[in-house]
Amino acid sequence: MKDQFPVSESEYTDADFQKVRQIAREQAGIHLPATKKALVYSRVSRRVRELNQSSFQAYLNFVTTAAGQNEMQNLICALTTNVTSFFRERSHFDHLESVVIPQMAMKVRAGKRGRLWSAACSTGQEPWSIAMSVMTAFPDAASHDFRILATDINANVVAQATEGTYNAEEIEGIPPARKSQFMEPTGNGDYRFDGPIRRLPAFRVLNLNASWPIQGSFSAIFCRNVVIYFDDATREHLWQRLADKLEPNGFLYVGHSERVSCASQCGLTQVAPTIYRKDQ
Repeated sequence: MKDQFPVSESEYTDADFQKVRQIAREQAGIHLPATKKALVYSRVSRRVRELNQSSFQAYLNFVTTAAGQNEMQNLICALTTNVTSFFRERSHFDHLESVVIPQMAMKVRAGKRGRLWSAACSTGQEPWSIAMSVMTAFPDAASHDFRILATDINANVVAQATEGTYNAEEIEGIPPARKSQFMEPTGNGDYRFDGPIRRLPAFRVLNLNASWPIQGSFSAIFCRNVVIYFDDATREHLWQRLADKLEPNGFLYVGHSERVSCASQCGLTQVAPTIYRKDQ
């Protein structure tokens, strides 16, 4: 029996692509150039099929209704690539452990608060890596006012990150000593973060291109492999907002293929290829 929903690219029109572009920009600030038309088809067609919608147009009409808001999240997630791993771009974590956390530990032990932010946490590998770095360099951090804010636009990946459970393949990047220190086997082949480390991350849904209900500032912010989805104006606006949330001498970590082109305007000084320090 023939499927009753689109299975070929010929049924995907330019109007459909333009609608996806509009939704992506309005909902998440994502810029989709014309060269991404085929990529959008490959990503979105899966959602059209899974929901058994009659056409791309019907699917896109649905996600813009109140009833389609959950699916809107799935659409945005489909348009972005949640590629992540534990201790990805290891130099950032080495810098965090050797430079940032020791300074934070002195401040926090003196009665002040300590805050770090994973600004696009995806399924949680980044903030849990940050948490392991914190607990390694500052073992009693969880007994002080020390927290890691972990945010992402997609509620589904935030829920997964909050659970803190990963399979054996996903945790290959974790050094064995840290795995045994901070994780427990669940009994079905998975491993889950356990113990005091669970008190450090606070997971929230947040659109980086919307308003931020965030109080206070951060000693370091990780915002890596996110701005590749934005146009130049959106990207520079985000860098400025992130810089404004850094404490003096705080650090911004960006992705290996990214750079803050407006660093001086944002009051940032580049101290390594992907590390920037907030000026005093």
